[in-house]
Amino acid sequence: MFLELIAVIFAGIAAAGVVILLNRTLKGRLPRWMAPVAAGLAMIGVTIASEYGWYGRTKAALPEGLEVAETVEKQSFYRPWTYAVPYVDRFAAIDTATMKSHEAHPQVYLAEVYFFGRWAPVSRRPAVLDCGKWRRALVASNVVFSGNSLPKGLDWIAGGPDDALLTTACGG
Repeated sequence: MFLELIAVIFAGIAAAGVVILLNRTLKGRLPRWMAPVAAGLAMIGVTIASEYGWYGRTKAALPEGLEVAETVEKQSFYRPWTYAVPYVDRFAAIDTATMKSHEAHPQVYLAEVYFFGRWAPVSRRPAVLDCGKWRRALVASNVVFSGNSLPKGLDWIAGGPDDALLTTACGG
């Protein structure tokens, strides 16, 4: 966040500097308000580019095996351009490289789900994904598969036909 603030400030200074140099080249023919307007527009442009570029940069930096399951797009009244083109504010990814299947229930998997947010720290939660019955449950961090039965006390959520976590984990 701090580095983005520095980038926005430098973009404003650079844009104002270009207008000032252009004005000197033109021997003062540009209006005086042009430099601060250029600085403000450059700062807004860099901020918008940073907001829209966050998801792409973050997704590209994900390690091998971490697959994006779901994205959440955001629109805001104080950002009117987001109504035309919403930006991705947060997303969830499943670590398919370390998914474990249950020995007695081969269609049930234990997977790590990572939640990424624009200005939030990354959080991680294990999830039990039942591909046979198309349901899922987020669980406590100390759950392991053992024996012939599934862990007790799971709060199952029935997945719809377009459930992103189940579709990513189960392939379909």
